[in-house]
Amino acid sequence: MASAMKSKVKRQKAKPASGNSRGESPRVKDSQLSTLNSQLIYGVLPVLEALRAETRRVDKVLIADGARESRLSEIIELCKSRKVAWNRVPSEQFAKHLASGVNHQGVIAFTAAADYVSTDEILDRAADPPLILLLDGVEDPRNLGAILRVAECASVDGVVIPERRAVGLTDTVAKSSAGAIEYVRVAKTTNLNRFIEELKEKNIWVVGTSGDAETNYTDWDWSRPTALVLGGEGSGLHRLVAENCDVLVKIPMYGKIDSLNVSVAAGVILFEAKRQRTLTTDN
Repeated sequence: MASAMKSKVKRQKAKPASGNSRGESPRVKDSQLSTLNSQLIYGVLPVLEALRAETRRVDKVLIADGARESRLSEIIELCKSRKVAWNRVPSEQFAKHLASGVNHQGVIAFTAAADYVSTDEILDRAADPPLILLLDGVEDPRNLGAILRVAECASVDGVVIPERRAVGLTDTVAKSSAGAIEYVRVAKTTNLNRFIEELKEKNIWVVGTSGDAETNYTDWDWSRPTALVLGGEGSGLHRLVAENCDVLVKIPMYGKIDSLNVSVAAGVILFEAKRQRTLTTDN
């Protein structure tokens, strides 16, 4: 099987992870509690208070192009200090998230529907051998929810997602996971490639997916410590992520469509991994 590939793989050293500074935590005003209790926070002052207080898990912040509110720079600085992903987006894309007539002042914050854990916690609490899932830019919340459901059913040790250009643990993700979000450990990383190097240092094999790969997913030895990396909808793995994987595998396609939905691909590969591990345990 794929054990013969081991001599062909070059390991690389991981770079040290950067620290995370935290902002101050002033008291949230009573007049803003109704806003802060929703999954979506909008308006300059409510978003500022949410970032300052740290009583909510702020997942990402969107700022509408052309917004001129003077305190937006303070929001951006807080996002940077708290390592919260933020982006400027076209006004029409921004408007899709809110009802018409809402006084949003050009800023929206999305809050997580569940707590994240650290990548260290995932590694420390992983089984032996570990099976970890990395997602490279999954942006559809229903896909992420379905993936979390698959990950829970396959007893994956944890799921790691990037902070930017990816959906977080939103309410839609929670609903789509059918309860799995309560059981699956999910961590965010500022640099997926750096985390991949950390996995390699810990002798965990990093297996990416690509339709152009030469190796079928059934030919990889999943009984080894493994992290599976799945790409986002349409684009697949980013080039550097694909290059940093130890090996790329593919799911053969037999119809006219050349790829599966990412959540379906997760199910196919993860349950093959569990099948192989069950056979190894039984023997």
